[in-house]
Amino acid sequence: MSGDLYRLAMTVLHPGYEGTSAPGWLRRALGEGLGGVVLFARNAIDAQLVRHFRAENPAAVVSIDEEGGTVTRLEVLSGSSFPGNRALGVVDDVDLTERVGRQIGRTLAELDITLNYAPSADVNANPANPVIGVRSFGPAPDLVSRHTVAFVNGVQGAGVAACAKHFPGHGDTVTDSHLALPTVHASRERVFERDLPPFRAAIGAGVRAIMTGHLLVPALDPAAPATLSRTVLTELLRGELGFDGMLVTDAIEMRAVAAMFAPGEIAVRALTAGADAVCVGLATEESLHEIRDAIVAAVRAGVLPEERLAEAAGRVLALSEWYAAQSALREKARGEADAGVGLEAARAALTTTGAAALDRGPLVVEVNTRHSQAVDPGTPTGITAALATLLPGTAMVRMEPGGELPPFDERPVVLVVHDAARHAWVRDVVAKSVAARPDVIVVDTGIPGPPAGAAHVATHGISRVSAQAAAEWLAR
Repeated sequence: MSGDLYRLAMTVLHPGYEGTSAPGWLRRALGEGLGGVVLFARNAIDAQLVRHFRAENPAAVVSIDEEGGTVTRLEVLSGSSFPGNRALGVVDDVDLTERVGRQIGRTLAELDITLNYAPSADVNANPANPVIGVRSFGPAPDLVSRHTVAFVNGVQGAGVAACAKHFPGHGDTVTDSHLALPTVHASRERVFERDLPPFRAAIGAGVRAIMTGHLLVPALDPAAPATLSRTVLTELLRGELGFDGMLVTDAIEMRAVAAMFAPGEIAVRALTAGADAVCVGLATEESLHEIRDAIVAAVRAGVLPEERLAEAAGRVLALSEWYAAQSALREKARGEADAGVGLEAARAALTTTGAAALDRGPLVVEVNTRHSQAVDPGTPTGITAALATLLPGTAMVRMEPGGELPPFDERPVVLVVHDAARHAWVRDVVAKSVAARPDVIVVDTGIPGPPAGAAHVATHGISRVSAQAAAEWLAR
C-alpha cells in the first residue's frame, strides 16, 4: 500500500524543470510514475526531448502554454506564428479561430505533446487587468464563449487536449497572480453572468482539462483562493457545471498561493479541494520529493482521503488514455496543414486610423512596458525586425519607463507601445511624441488607447505575424 500511495502521489505531480535536456532525476521520477511534465521556453523543446520522457513513462501528460500571441513557449525568440486571442476576438470569425486552434494543435501533435494550457477563457472585463489583457478573446462573455469553443474544437480536433483557464475567471482583476493574490470584487450573480459562461461553453464542447486560477472570489468562497477551495472546485465546477475532466492547478510557486503555504501544503489543499494535477512550474528532485511526501503524509494522517487522491490520479491517467486514443486524428490533421492561417488572422485583426505610410526606413521608438510574468521576457514585439525587412535603414531605440524621448531628426518616426489604455505614462509619451512630431505613427501591440498621431495601428497582440501585418500596412 505504501508503494501504491507514493505512485498515486507522483501521478498527480506535473513539474517543470531547469535546463535544455531532461535531467536524470526527472527521468527517474517518470519511471516511478510521475504523471506529467510541463515545458517552458527554457527547455529547448523538440520532439527528441519528448521522446526521452515517453521512454521513461509513455503515459506522461506532457503539457505546454502555447496560447499564441504574447504567450508562446515554442517561438519565444522569433515571436508567435499566431496573433493571440484578442486579435481573434476582434476579427470575430469562429471558423478562423478554430483553424488557428487546429494549426496550433498540429504543431503540438508533431512534438507528441499531450496537453495545451490554452485557451484563456477569461473575460477581460477590467481594462486595467495586468496579466490577462490581450490573452483574452475580449470583454464580453458571449464573444469569449464562442471563441473558447472554437479554439477548443480546433486544438482537440488535431488530437491534442485543450485546457480552459483560469477558472472561475481572471478577467476582472487588477493584480497579477504571479506576484500576489488577486481578488474578484463581484457578486455571485455577476460571476455567474459574466465569468462562468465561457467555462460552461468549454465543458459543453468537451474540453479535456480546466486550469484553476489563484484568485480570491469572496462571493464564491470568502476564505480560500479558488485553487484551494472545495466550494469552487468541487461544488461549483464539478457539481453545478458538471465538469469531469482533469482539473490542473496554475503553477503553485506563484506568489498568490506561495505566500500562504509551503508547496506541499498547497498541493494537499488543492487536491482536497478537488484538483487532479498539481502544476509545479520549476522543480528540483528535492522539492518534488518534498511535495510527494507531503501528499503521502496527508493521506496517512487522514487529512487527504486516499479515495480523493486515487480519483485525481485516475483523471490524469484518463487524459493520457484519451490522448493515446487520438493517434488517428493526429495523423489526419498532420496531412491538412494550414500554415498561413496565423498571418491571415493577424492581417484581419489589424485596425488602423489615418493614412500615413512609410517610404523609407524609420526610427522606431520601442516604449518598453513591462509584460506580465506569464510572458517570457525574451518575447520580441517584432515591429522593428518586420519593418527592417521591408525598409532598409530602419533603426530602433528602446525607451524605458521614466526615460526621455530620443531626439528626432528628419527620419519618419514609429512609436511602438503596448496597452496604452492601461498605462497613463505610455499615453503621456504618445502625447509628447505627437506634439514634437505630428507625423509620428503609433503602433499599439496591446489593448489600444485612443487613436493618436498621423496614423494609428492596433495589432491587438504581440506576435511575429502581427508585426508583419503592421509592417506591411505601413510600408504599402
